[in-house]
Amino acid sequence: MSEPTALRAREGTLRGAVPGWLGRSLRAARAPFPRAAAVRGALAVSVPLMVGLLAGHPVAGVVVGLGGLWAVGQDSAAPYKARALRIAALGGSAAVGLLAGATALRYGDAVVIAALLAVAGVVSGWVSVGGPLASVAGMHLLLGATVGTGIPVPGPWWAGPLELLGGALFALTLTCLPWLWRRHSPEREAVIAVFDAAERALSRAGTSGATEARARMTLALNTAQDLLAVHSSRKHAERPTSIGGLITAFRASVQLVEAVTALMVEGRPLPPAVVRVPSLLAARVVPPVRAGRPVPDASGPVPDREPEPPFTADTPGLRALAEVYRAPGRSLTLLPDPPAYAGPRLADRLRFALLLGGCTLAAAVVAYLLHGPRGYWLPMTVAFLYKPDLGPVFGRALNRCLGTVAGVGMVAVVAWLVTDQWALTLVAAVFGAVMAAGVRYHYALSTFGLTVIVFVFIDFLGDDRQLLPSRVLETVIAAALVLTAHFLTRPDSWRVRAELRVAAADRAWRRYDRRAPAASPDERHQLRRTAYRRLAEARQALDTAGAEPHRDPDRFPVLERRVARAEQGCDAITAYVVAGGRR
Repeated sequence: MSEPTALRAREGTLRGAVPGWLGRSLRAARAPFPRAAAVRGALAVSVPLMVGLLAGHPVAGVVVGLGGLWAVGQDSAAPYKARALRIAALGGSAAVGLLAGATALRYGDAVVIAALLAVAGVVSGWVSVGGPLASVAGMHLLLGATVGTGIPVPGPWWAGPLELLGGALFALTLTCLPWLWRRHSPEREAVIAVFDAAERALSRAGTSGATEARARMTLALNTAQDLLAVHSSRKHAERPTSIGGLITAFRASVQLVEAVTALMVEGRPLPPAVVRVPSLLAARVVPPVRAGRPVPDASGPVPDREPEPPFTADTPGLRALAEVYRAPGRSLTLLPDPPAYAGPRLADRLRFALLLGGCTLAAAVVAYLLHGPRGYWLPMTVAFLYKPDLGPVFGRALNRCLGTVAGVGMVAVVAWLVTDQWALTLVAAVFGAVMAAGVRYHYALSTFGLTVIVFVFIDFLGDDRQLLPSRVLETVIAAALVLTAHFLTRPDSWRVRAELRVAAADRAWRRYDRRAPAASPDERHQLRRTAYRRLAEARQALDTAGAEPHRDPDRFPVLERRVARAEQGCDAITAYVVAGGRR
């Protein structure tokens, strides 16, 4: 056996030895390195520490840095308006939580503190299930309360909350500063990503990678739709502005994706002249911005006649691609509507609120028995972990433990090499960048960076360094509390959610199948967008459910086959309609 063959055999044996759900829990995201996010993470943590040292108020620098740390940890590639709302909600709720926690610490005893954390857990859980923005606000309300009850903040009662809010606003400034010269860059990059994904899909037509390429193209179109949805009113769409141009480009990408899907159903390799059509289209329809990825300026003179495609249109799919090439976006008034959000049932909201409150109370009691008033780590870990809307609870617990262990190991190295506080600010900058990058890649990496930053904060606070190794034990205890509550009360929650998503995808594609042949272009594309979005949501729910330990592993392949059949049905009806099929 050759060496490469033997290596592949060993890799296959290793994959077979690791359960599928465990492999999914440990899998990292594939994404380009987020350089801007890393820079923001470094500055948001280290600058407040440096200013605090210079001003002679290191504790205030830590509180401001904590606000910046939390804000950077919740940043994303969304439009600037959405990011600003997210960070503002985070900062405001964390400040309220810190005020409540600090008040309990100043004027109450252990019973009052435990009761306050339990109430904060219930309120956090009730708020968190109200949507993405509410989820961020609810979690940081509880985080602020845990820090307020565990870290005495000197000065008047209002100082700590304002410092924490100031740190979040500093991170918000770092995040939104590029808005001045690249206002709609996230939306534009998302639209360009659709054209790039369409080109990759065309290059894989007729190969074994066609199905995956089509799925990635769908995800790119979903992302562009979500980012542009905030601008999708008629007044934005019809104005000759950059957003109006991006909505026009989105419409063109919707038509392009339909033609590409039909070509992939035809199942034959395509020549280079066809493959590069999405790039040519992007150069014509995506408006330039003042900074960002450059494209040729499409504001030149309008040609007297429609441009001819650089290929022979001899199949239905190629004829559809040629039509898009000649007049991209023509006959469409489709707006990128946001996905519908179904609010939680009252019983589900109440159940999660009580579970989170109970876990927080238990964590507070255990923390008090272990460390007295310095026991903020345990309830804070519960607040981070018990977030089912952010992914599998088991995966978050496992990766939190792994990241904490690795972080404590790195802390031992840092404590041995570095003792000067100015040098520690540089350590905070480095691991602030690591944490910010980890948010995009892997939860364990993010926790690794966070643990080292907490060590720097502890040093600035003059707290006991000897407490840090015990944080591994506390993280394990918090994970055990959360997993026990989760799997005792709702062991099949993710399987049920996956089944509901698959059923919704089934209904959406069958509706597309029934109505598309007789629908107008706008209606047809709306039906197709809804069907493929529901299929993508079903895939994501299955992937998430597969990362949890489950009692019925044979159920997931059945659901995956249902989704695969629905995807094939969607592709087939798309090709049928493109070919001129009517009923």
